[in-house]
Amino acid sequence: MKDNGTVIPESIKSKIFQLFFTTKSTGEGTGLGLSLSYDIITKGHGGELKMESMEGEHSEFVILLPV
Repeated sequence: MKDNGTVIPESIKSKIFQLFFTTKSTGEGTGLGLSLSYDIITKGHGGELKMESMEGEHSEFVILLPV
């Protein structure tokens, strides 16, 4: 999936798949979504979840699953 919305800053790219990590204000997000997705894809299905964010262009998440 690729979008042209807010780009993920370089300073937090290494944290986005961590449990409970969120950039939202208190009460607006739990920080579970990407962490759970990562675990389901990688641990549950043996796949990969990759993220690429190009400042001023797009953010893209790629899901790779084994056949």
